[in-house]
This record gives sequence, structure tokens and C-alpha cells, in this order.
Amino acid sequence: MSGLHTDTRRVLGDWRPDDPQQEALRHAFLTLLDTRADACLRACEPGHVTASAVLVDAAGENVLLTLHPRVGAWLQLGGHCEPEDTSLAGAALREATEESGVDGLVVDPEPVHLDVHPITCSLGRPTRHFDVRFVVRAPAGAQPQRSDESLDLRWWPLDSLPEQSDLGPLIAAARTRLS
Repeated sequence: MSGLHTDTRRVLGDWRPDDPQQEALRHAFLTLLDTRADACLRACEPGHVTASAVLVDAAGENVLLTLHPRVGAWLQLGGHCEPEDTSLAGAALREATEESGVDGLVVDPEPVHLDVHPITCSLGRPTRHFDVRFVVRAPAGAQPQRSDESLDLRWWPLDSLPEQSDLGPLIAAARTRLS
């Protein structure tokens, strides 16, 4: 097993969410990790662990969202773990840095939220993303730069998310962590 797999198993084994639904998801993630040595690799066709970042500004008042080209919705930053990733929080930080163009980001190493969703990703076949989400802070004055992985990139007030967004539970968890 890879260092990333070991780290992911440790992080999720240690984390104890307050929400019963998040606790049930945590057990599902642990089952995937216990049964699949390749659970952190995108090649794991039944489903694989991904890492996301709730990227907030220095004041903790706004979240940076990307208009995802494949999904067609405003989402948090994040994506697939890569073979060179050694930690799950590091994967979320790498994704946030790549997708925001902002240097000096700081990741909270404890997950804030979990989600499992069906998707047809780079495998070209339906699969599931077992998404582990982390709070990441931007330095004061951060000026994001849109990457090729996004149709648009912008700050949104935490209390005024885009219409038809299903990010409410994630943002609520992040707000609790920030307070």
C-alpha cells in the first residue's frame, strides 16, 4: 500500500465527525480503503478517494469556487489524488494551489466533510468519487488566477452561494470549523 493510502486510512480512522451521516460515510470510506489497496488511485474503477479544498479568504468570509467544465456547476476546488501525493491533506492543498494559482495556502489537516457522488471522470466510465474535503486558507490579498480546469473562478460570500448550489452542508461544516 502507498503512503497516501496509509495516510488516508489514518486520517479517516482518527477523525470523529459530530454528524451521524458523516460518521456513516466515514465508515464507508474506511471499508473502501480496507478492501482496495488502489482506493486512492483514479484507476480504481468501482470508486476512488479524491481530495477537495474549501478555499476561504484570509478573513474567512468568502469561498473560492470554480465553474467546473464537465459538471457545469460551481464547486469547491479539488480532484484526483496523484501518485506523488504522500498525504490526503497535501493532495487537497496541491489541487487548491493548482486550480487557484494562489501561493501560500494553508490547509487544516483534519477533514471537514465527506461526500460520495457518482461521476464519469477521466476513466471515461461511470464511477464514484469518495471526496474528502478540507478547509484551506488563502493569504491576505490573494488574487486567484483561473486555470485550464475551470470555466470561471470567483469568490462567493459564505452566506450567498450561487443559485442551485448543493454546497450548503459543506459550507456549513466549514463555517463551524472556522468559528
